[in-house]
Amino acid sequence: MTKHIDYDCSGRPTGRLAGAVFAAFLGGLISATSVTAADMETSAREAILIDAQTGTVLLAKNADQPTPPASMSKLMTLYMLFERLKGGGVSLDNMFRVSENAWRKGGAKSGGSTMFLDPNSQVKVEELIRGIIIQSGNDACIVVAENLAGSEEAFARKMTEKARTLGMTNSTFTNSTGWPDPDHRMTAHDLATLALRTIKDFPEFYGYFNEREYTHNGIRQTNRNPLLYNYPSADGLKTGHTEEAGYGLTASAVQDGRRLILVVNGLATRKSRASEPARILDWGFREFGTYSLFKAGDVVETAPVWLGKAATVPLIIDRDVQLTMKRKSRQGMKVIVRYNSPVSAPMTAGQQVGTVSIEAPDFQTVEAPLKVASGVERLGLISRLQAAIQFILWGENG
Repeated sequence: MTKHIDYDCSGRPTGRLAGAVFAAFLGGLISATSVTAADMETSAREAILIDAQTGTVLLAKNADQPTPPASMSKLMTLYMLFERLKGGGVSLDNMFRVSENAWRKGGAKSGGSTMFLDPNSQVKVEELIRGIIIQSGNDACIVVAENLAGSEEAFARKMTEKARTLGMTNSTFTNSTGWPDPDHRMTAHDLATLALRTIKDFPEFYGYFNEREYTHNGIRQTNRNPLLYNYPSADGLKTGHTEEAGYGLTASAVQDGRRLILVVNGLATRKSRASEPARILDWGFREFGTYSLFKAGDVVETAPVWLGKAATVPLIIDRDVQLTMKRKSRQGMKVIVRYNSPVSAPMTAGQQVGTVSIEAPDFQTVEAPLKVASGVERLGLISRLQAAIQFILWGENG
């Protein structure tokens, strides 16, 4: 049996399913992993745009190509520090010691970004967080690495190990800062994964990414993320730049409760790093929408039962279904229920008996299992014979 479910212009099921609306973030839902629409053109060498709620990839260009991430790799250093803070091993008020090595390799004379830490001094962990995010301090990263792992080299190995556990299979770290090294590589896809996990795993620390300036040692520095100044809905995350990497940005913005994650790298100028991400985010928010179709446990259909002690059984979806697609594709969306009717007893709760497919123009079809909500026992022998005779004489409806 195949049945179509109609949807109103909001993307919600009509009739008794109209209330099946929900919000979800990263997990426990069925969603499309990518859209089939042609990618938007971008001047970035690598780029990826992801809907944070569904994980749907809206734009991808060389997204799985390992590339020098420059200071965007500092997001991994921060993730490692946030994890220790959340676990209780470190507190924001803890003092970390600044070694001669951290001062020499990460200080002003190194030629890279610096927090201007003094050698052999001590600095609060919270100050180091701001020094990494706002000032992009290489010295601050090395201080964190040395105090958490004993050396920057040991910390970099732990960064790579952690990346694997997060599903970042194409990332390898040799330092805590993003300093140029032929073996220090990340992909745009991995950076987007890291941004998503940072937002999800550490909401209590995410607000630091939205701070625009910080002063340490009497030196005021501003956040280098251009979107914080020219894109009102942006709230993070991190820039990067070296001669080899070009100009890059891992960014996030929220409009009407919907978050997009964007990574661009290999841009030619600082100016293009300000304009190109804003243009791509505008396109993503304008062209795509995220639609909630079913909530886990919603009854999709009530099916007749063959030779069972119950005449009917509810058929449900056991997880949330939330999809991101082009707004114009949603107009032609179809939700199709397929199962063999009647369903035969006996059956157990959670047993799959069919599927629900979501189809739309220019969209990768998504399919979800259709399961029985409760078990139904089979009729006894005499009752089965009576039901069979009735079916022969009168048909399924008696």
